[in-house]
Amino acid sequence: MTTIRSRDGDTISNILWIALKRNDDHAEEALFELNPGLEAYGPVLPAGVMIEIPTLPNKAAETVTNIWD
Repeated sequence: MTTIRSRDGDTISNILWIALKRNDDHAEEALFELNPGLEAYGPVLPAGVMIEIPTLPNKAAETVTNIWD
């Protein structure tokens, strides 16, 4: 598990993408579960919030089907 300190203007989605290369619902739920009270900051975090990043398996690649082929 990694701990980071937010920068002014960071968002949860952006932090997850930078740290885990994913920002899906499962990753967001795991982050909030690991950091109780984080949601109280709102959608944009202030500088200096310590955030524990969860350890998650890599997300499986999604299959895209082109209906025009």
